[in-house]
Amino acid sequence: MGMAVGGSKGSGGRRGGRGRGRGGKAVMSEINVTPFVDVMLVLLIIFMVAAPMMTVGVPIDLPETQAKALNSDTQPITISVNPAGEIFLQESPITIEEVVPKLEAIAKTGYEERIYVRGDTNADYGTVMKVMARISSAGFKNLGLVTLQETDK
Repeated sequence: MGMAVGGSKGSGGRRGGRGRGRGGKAVMSEINVTPFVDVMLVLLIIFMVAAPMMTVGVPIDLPETQAKALNSDTQPITISVNPAGEIFLQESPITIEEVVPKLEAIAKTGYEERIYVRGDTNADYGTVMKVMARISSAGFKNLGLVTLQETDK
């Protein structure tokens, strides 16, 4: 004869469905991942744009060879020789007389430090060899030339 006030079908006078107590809100069992996905996409775009800019700052046109790439875990010391014959330690310009003293000062593992020489394709061969000879005669053992992989044209 009477009708329950605010009741739902078959609820026996209780409001709402499962999980609701007296006047409480239902427990939300879903995780909203939309903000997380948005942040990850923004970070992905930032890293994709920034990654090409993280190379060594001295513009060098490296020669191409068929040699395979070396596997390395740590960042080597890089010495670059540009077409004008200027020498750079990492990105700082130095003279040929400063090469060995500066290398000895920054080499973390002493004479076992890996040193890569990057010579521009149009750089004077004699300048590149003078730099390598000074490094080698100072006692550094892990010395290498950097080239690009040869491409089929």
